[in-house]
Amino acid sequence: MNGELWLIGTPIGNLGDMTFRGVESLKAAGRIYAEDTRRTRALLSHFGVDGKPLLSLHAHSPERDIATAIEVMRSGENVALVTDAGMPGISDPGADLVRATRAAGLIVRVVPGPSAVTTAVALSGLIDGPFSFYGFLPRKGSKRRKLLTTIAQSPIPTVLFEAPHRVAETISDLLLYCGPERKLAICRELTKKFEETRVVALGDTQSEHFEHNPQGEFSLVVDRAPADSSLDEELDVDGRARALLAQGLSVRDVSYQLQSEALRAGVKRSKRELYALVQELHEAELLGSLPQSEEPSPDT
Repeated sequence: MNGELWLIGTPIGNLGDMTFRGVESLKAAGRIYAEDTRRTRALLSHFGVDGKPLLSLHAHSPERDIATAIEVMRSGENVALVTDAGMPGISDPGADLVRATRAAGLIVRVVPGPSAVTTAVALSGLIDGPFSFYGFLPRKGSKRRKLLTTIAQSPIPTVLFEAPHRVAETISDLLLYCGPERKLAICRELTKKFEETRVVALGDTQSEHFEHNPQGEFSLVVDRAPADSSLDEELDVDGRARALLAQGLSVRDVSYQLQSEALRAGVKRSKRELYALVQELHEAELLGSLPQSEEPSPDT
């Protein structure tokens, strides 16, 4: 008889949120895989789960660790997988083990538990239907810009995770791409003693005190793009491009921002056209800033 893989949800903050079934499943598992064994060991100790082999499985684990887990299940042992907090497989490497387990013809079961995604959705008051979840944004580059553009244009709300040392930059980028009127729910330290949720317009986020001294993990809920844009239908593309360039933004960032604003305003401008326009304005500004050489007078 083959063993099974059990995905067990763990508290995202308050240990009282651990389910009875989750504790019993941890006690019944032959071995436990965890993203961070130090954090999981403290959790197991709190609930009196003793004598279980505890192994590490994270984003940088070699493929042989997953292969070993599969062999353990083939030998008849049930394997539990937990993440640092919340449900395994959401913004962590759990999906890799799930795919490998199914490919091996073995059974995967879920023991539901807390989730920062659904907790933030409920707290925000911004979502009453479908939404998108992207986890952590790419840290930089074209992938980040493209995803920010997608969020800015999305007809449904978006949920993001962010680390405390990057949350100010991410909120600043959301302001740039989504505009000052878009609502944002900023949730931190969910279910913990100092839990806090603030729902503000992106234009007001500069005054938020946790932007300057962020503490705890953040979940962000970005409201949907408005059906009727407050921007004028005749968007002053040249004027906006000059203003954004004056802020020190790159040609690429300005063109992405203009594309987002044009779509919200109902103005049809292609990506290539906007990039060429911004590039031309940028080069013109560079030429205008160079000192002009004096031409010799006709008398010399």
